[in-house]
Amino acid sequence: MSGKKSKPINLQELTDEEKIKYEIAEELGLLDKVMADGWKSLSSKETGRIGGLITKKKREKEKK
Repeated sequence: MSGKKSKPINLQELTDEEKIKYEIAEELGLLDKVMADGWKSLSSKETGRIGGLITKKKREKEKK
């Protein structure tokens, strides 16, 4: 058991970058898993997929 305290996540108090991360997790059907067990519960494949989609969205915003 880790020494970290799990604090509830308030989706209204996130930065824009964090919001994108949670939106992508929801699109991939992983949000429930993240909300229940945290980001550490994701596999490296799932985490990589989220990271790739974040990068893709950032690039799309830069082109606009």
